[in-house]
Amino acid sequence: MWIPTEHEKYGVVLASFRGTVQNGLPLEIGDTVQILEKCEGWFRGFVLKNPNAKGIFPSSYIHLKNAHIKNKGQFETVVPTEDTVITEMTGTLREWGTMWKQLYVKNEGDLFHRLWHVMNEILDLRRQVLVGHLTHDRMKDVKQHITARLDWGNEQLGLDLVPRSEFSMVDPDDISITELYRLMEHRHRKKETPAPASTHHLFVHMKSLMSSNLGEELEVFFYIYDSKESRPLSERFFVKLNKNGVPKSSEKTERHCTLFVDLGSSDLRKDVYIIAHVIRIGRMGAGEKKNTCSVQYRRPFGCAVVSIADLLTADSKDDHLLKVYTCNTESDWNQIHDNIIKKVNSRYNLSGSNTGLSVALQLLHGDIDQLRREYMAIFTRGVSITRKLGFSDVIMPGEMRNDLYITLDKGEFEKGGKTVARNVEITVYALDVDGQILRGHVAAGSGEPGVDEYHSFVLYHNNSPRWAEQIKLPIPVDMFRGSHVRFEFRHCSTKDKGEKKLFGFSFVPLMQDDGRTLPDGTHELIVHKCEENANLHECARYLKLPYSKANLPGNSLTMKNTKESLWITSFLCSTKLTQNGDMLDLLKWRAHPDRINDCLSKLKEIDGSEIVKFLQDTLDTLFGILDESSQRYSLKVFDCLVHIINLLQDSKFQHFKPVLDTYIEGHFSGALSYRDLIKVLKWYVDRIIEADHQEHIQQVLKATEYIFKYIVRSRQLFALTTGGQSEEEFRCCVHELFMSIRFFLSQDSKGPGPISHTQAVFLQMFPAVYGELLKLFTVREVATFVSETLGSLPSASRADCPLEAVKLQCIAKTVGSQLYTNTESRCILLPVVLRLIQTHMQEQRDVVMCANILTTMLSLIRRDDTEPAVSEEVDLIVESMLTVLLTTILEISNRPQSTGGTMRPQYQDVTGEFVACLLALLKQMRDKHYQQLLQKFTSKDELRDFLLQIFTVFRILIRPEMFPKDWAVMRLVTNNVIITTVLYLSDALRKNFLNDKFDYKVWDSYFYLSVIFINQPCLQLETFSPSKRKKILEKYGDMRVMMGCEIFSMWQNLGEHKLSFIPAMIGPFLEVTLVPQPDLRNVMIPIFHDMMDWEQRRSGNFKQVEAKLIDKLDSLMSEGKGDETYRELFNSIIPLFGPYPSLLKKIERETWRESGISLIATVTRLMERLLDYRDCMKLGEVDGKKIGCTVSLLNFYKMELNKEEMYIRYIHKLYDLHLKAQNYTEASYTLMLYDELLEWSERPLREFLTYPMQSEWQRKEQLHLTIIQNFDRGKCWENGILLCRELADQYEAYYDYRNLSKMRMMEASLYDKIMDQQRLEPEFFRVGFYGKKFPFFLRNKEFVCRGHDYERLEAFQQRMLNEFPHAITMQHANQPDQSIYQAEAQYLQIYAVTPIPDSQDVLQRDGVPDNIKSYYKVNHIWRFRYDRPFHKGSKDKENEFKSLWVERTTLTLVQSLPGISRWFEVEKRELVEVSPLENAIEVLENKNLQLRTLIAQCQTRQMSNINPLTMCLNGVIDAAVNGGLARYQEVQPTAVYNPPAVLPRQK
Repeated sequence: MWIPTEHEKYGVVLASFRGTVQNGLPLEIGDTVQILEKCEGWFRGFVLKNPNAKGIFPSSYIHLKNAHIKNKGQFETVVPTEDTVITEMTGTLREWGTMWKQLYVKNEGDLFHRLWHVMNEILDLRRQVLVGHLTHDRMKDVKQHITARLDWGNEQLGLDLVPRSEFSMVDPDDISITELYRLMEHRHRKKETPAPASTHHLFVHMKSLMSSNLGEELEVFFYIYDSKESRPLSERFFVKLNKNGVPKSSEKTERHCTLFVDLGSSDLRKDVYIIAHVIRIGRMGAGEKKNTCSVQYRRPFGCAVVSIADLLTADSKDDHLLKVYTCNTESDWNQIHDNIIKKVNSRYNLSGSNTGLSVALQLLHGDIDQLRREYMAIFTRGVSITRKLGFSDVIMPGEMRNDLYITLDKGEFEKGGKTVARNVEITVYALDVDGQILRGHVAAGSGEPGVDEYHSFVLYHNNSPRWAEQIKLPIPVDMFRGSHVRFEFRHCSTKDKGEKKLFGFSFVPLMQDDGRTLPDGTHELIVHKCEENANLHECARYLKLPYSKANLPGNSLTMKNTKESLWITSFLCSTKLTQNGDMLDLLKWRAHPDRINDCLSKLKEIDGSEIVKFLQDTLDTLFGILDESSQRYSLKVFDCLVHIINLLQDSKFQHFKPVLDTYIEGHFSGALSYRDLIKVLKWYVDRIIEADHQEHIQQVLKATEYIFKYIVRSRQLFALTTGGQSEEEFRCCVHELFMSIRFFLSQDSKGPGPISHTQAVFLQMFPAVYGELLKLFTVREVATFVSETLGSLPSASRADCPLEAVKLQCIAKTVGSQLYTNTESRCILLPVVLRLIQTHMQEQRDVVMCANILTTMLSLIRRDDTEPAVSEEVDLIVESMLTVLLTTILEISNRPQSTGGTMRPQYQDVTGEFVACLLALLKQMRDKHYQQLLQKFTSKDELRDFLLQIFTVFRILIRPEMFPKDWAVMRLVTNNVIITTVLYLSDALRKNFLNDKFDYKVWDSYFYLSVIFINQPCLQLETFSPSKRKKILEKYGDMRVMMGCEIFSMWQNLGEHKLSFIPAMIGPFLEVTLVPQPDLRNVMIPIFHDMMDWEQRRSGNFKQVEAKLIDKLDSLMSEGKGDETYRELFNSIIPLFGPYPSLLKKIERETWRESGISLIATVTRLMERLLDYRDCMKLGEVDGKKIGCTVSLLNFYKMELNKEEMYIRYIHKLYDLHLKAQNYTEASYTLMLYDELLEWSERPLREFLTYPMQSEWQRKEQLHLTIIQNFDRGKCWENGILLCRELADQYEAYYDYRNLSKMRMMEASLYDKIMDQQRLEPEFFRVGFYGKKFPFFLRNKEFVCRGHDYERLEAFQQRMLNEFPHAITMQHANQPDQSIYQAEAQYLQIYAVTPIPDSQDVLQRDGVPDNIKSYYKVNHIWRFRYDRPFHKGSKDKENEFKSLWVERTTLTLVQSLPGISRWFEVEKRELVEVSPLENAIEVLENKNLQLRTLIAQCQTRQMSNINPLTMCLNGVIDAAVNGGLARYQEVQPTAVYNPPAVLPRQK
């Protein structure tokens, strides 16, 4: 027994099932099924992609999945409870699968393969998600990757944009329409323009150095260099290479891979370079012989340079081979990179033609955490980080750095008693307070660990060496005090022993006695002389000596005059140490209280990065001073506080705001500070109006947010300490402060004065205060503060006043604040907010901002909110905003585009937001709101204007360009709101504008909107995929049918006013009935019956209905609307589908049924032809089918409908087709149809098609000339001559001899062409089209076709088969039977026929040239002949001609060939049997005629060669085949002879 399932509702097919059992449902692997019932190992249900086909299948074939059931019962829907991304992925991949195969069929190979790769990638990611082993961050990345791929595929395949929030699809019913719009807009923008990354990083991978003369170890130093400012931007990255030129520690990737981090966008310039310096380690001279000396020196080798800008365009996957240059003079080594950049060729050359540095360089974009996710391989393998010199563009709190960079610039040394200059090497040590060497605290660069000592490179025989070598000393903060750096100078001997002799040293302490560090900049250090055996371990001895020439006392001239010096440049990058004395003085304020005033004044001059280093200490200092000396220093401390708060607004330090917040929450202890802060703030506010200079006050107001944070926190601490004492006093102070603020805000400065600027500054900061006030006051109190403050603003202000824009910004922040989200406070704030927005929108100012505010406001109202407060809120918004919104949308939509085609920026992209706001508002409205809205209108005119306005706006919303084409979700939501609103408003239309109050304009607008609504492309469900159609029907139903029913209902209410819409609404309603939706058609068709009935009552006929119906049908069909079912619906007598009988059935009951049935028959026949025409025109090239179809339609308009204008239009359509196909003769005949309609009169004619406004005579003349020209091109000169004569007569009658002369000359030229030019005689073919699959105008008819030049039977047959690729060729010439006529197929019967000319006298007359006769043989032909020989009785073996009969078929056409088409239908068919005697006579007569023609040609010397004549005579007299003439003479007249049997067949 089958029982409904409770839990087994949804599953996936594990294996294909053929469904061969009774009621079995075939399943394919991977299908998803919904299960309805179960019974003993079997399920009953359906496949989700085809819910109509239900059946049974084994339960073992199904993998069950958890699912959520909606609408439990008969119409339940099942939603799987898996991750929404998985559900979307599965559905999308299924949809793509079908389209992917179509791409292959359409030969779109590129997209086919790309989509295949993306589908595989998504499947792989889907597996990862399903397995569930991913970390939270990795899962987020995978989902982001999946959604990006899904969006890419949907875009490529032209599918809809999916609105998403946090990777999951969003149900439009779960969020407000404004939120939906923002999501769609965000996804659309994201798709269009990815935001450029502000942080960049350079990945460098040192591969190898290739050179022919290696053999020594090398060191390579990379750094980033700004050639504009001639300074390095980064630390150095240091790689050691072995003798083969490859990295020594190749297994440790962090030793030869680095990331230069935190490059700003400004660093990616053409003049920023990556420099690589190469140092060799070995003998002093590169070419020196190897000796016993084991001492090695660091010596310059070469330099390579590449611009960072080149990496932006280069392919990142390619390795770069950098050329290595060496300097010509070793003393220029320090500036070799500058010389290479500036291309000073005389200073350097290539170190070797085959020397190159192989490096991988890649620019990466985004913050470092993002890179760790995207380039996991780089970070997991290992990479060293190379920092910028100094802080990055944005300093992050918690960033710990304490790096001292020292650059060895240059030295000046004496010869020291030597004849040549010294080879100087510097050894650098970092030593602590005890004189111990700091182990591992000297770094040559990132990539290699720090060492104990650093050796500079050696320049050969140079007493003024310039090194420009940078080293880094990462000394911990706690070891800085008392530490120093020592530089030891040694002379490197090049003699055999290769000794290094110490001859002097310099030192520099890292911190001064007052706690300041070594100041940044260049220092000239004193070189103290010493011997090799000098004891430098006892630091205390030399630390007492002066270290810098700048620090020498004035009397120490001997030291100053010494020539020996070392110049170094120091640069400290520290988050803990400072070089600023003023900063230290302020922090130690208790030590010297007399300098407090001075310290506070100097705070503003201290660099911001110094202040943020000691932010907490500085703030503690300020509040400490305030607590102890509030009377004396309160103003100064307040100003310092303002300075610090505003400093943190700077983009460089904005990340320190959380540090400030943490300080306020956790460390701030000024419980009494709030009184001073409120007092000083109020003092400043009260001075605003009198103050001449507002700049400082504006700075104070910019800091309002944090001042309030301090006030609130201070008050909380005070209340906590004292148990809430002085509460009333505090509230009183705050109220007084706000009174001052309101007073200053209410000042109207009548223009952009200083006060208005100050007001603007306050308003910008004001919303940030709400959250703080809420900590101490109730929601209603704060809302009242805000409402009164904003309400105090001057209302009327000039548009150019900056205050106006800031007012709106303030409102925007208010609406987006935590305060506004509370329903209680919203009721207080809403009137103020609405008043301001309404004013701006009415004046069309700052509409973008207004749209944003409205969007936020409406996003807060939920559809399911039933609270009375929410209902009142909707009331308020509807009352003040609905009409303004409608007006604004109309204004913006109708605004003319500027010449550049773009709107002013203020209006750009804002229509969509206003539309979303309008839709959201309408969606929230209930019966009550509509009743109140309609009651608000005091007069009918107001209501009428409102209805017209809203109907017009709805028409704008329906426009295809309203939203991007892939926003189907948004369009459906829009349509749902429109139809709901229209249902509410149609009631008002019925009540207020019917009977004696009838208003045509409103009703017309209503019907027009309804028709456009139904015809929208986004509602044509038939064009969508089954899955999309199913989703739409489940969610919204078929909105077209709903609107159709509403149209019908409203039409029935019109009564006698229906006449006002006849015939105007016939076209629009007809357009609706052409939508292929059966229910909609059944609703709409009776309206036509009603129209015919009312028109019959009014006029006694329905000619107007008929005329309009036919005109509209033609235009709609040519647009591609309508189908076969529609024709049947008009015509069929059987009641169709719905509750209404067909139109014909209804008409048969009327008194005017005869004319009604006649109209339906006419319309049906017209539709048959129009459908054929539409189908034919969809094809590519011009062929006979298109031409034949157009001819059929053209004749129908003339013969049956007598609609001259439509007839003329189709004449010209046919003419264009002929010209395109180069059928010039047929084109001429076609144009003659129009020509024949005109007279030689002066009647003026209107502008029509391509013809200008002109007289009838002029148009006929124009036509004559065009036709003559085409006859000339088609070599049909005889027809052209007749028209030339007619035109010449007209010119002669008007004495227009100039044109008469031209016409006679043209006529003469045509005669010349007849005599001189060769014309080919075309062949003619009879074609029969049999079977029901042919278009109506060809079906079961036979035609004779005029072939093209040189076209024979085989070629013609092939052409016809190309036009009808599905046709079957019949191999016999017999007439087909009824089974062929009724077959659901296409049969073609083709054979050649012979023309029977009418002008026999010209052809038989002697002396007429063949050039002339050839025209009459194949022109103006009505009749054609086809002979089929057969033998009656037994065949005479001796002479077959004796028993040879001929079955002669004569075909008569409806029109002569050539004519307006290359083929015409056969009108009459005659069958005659010709006896052997008649046949013999005919053959002989034809042969005689041929001989006469040849003789005449010889006599007139037309033939230069008489061979054709002699061969013809020979064939008659002495025939080699068939026995010749004698055989025919044997045919006796005694043969049985029957008179000809004529078998006419009229069609």
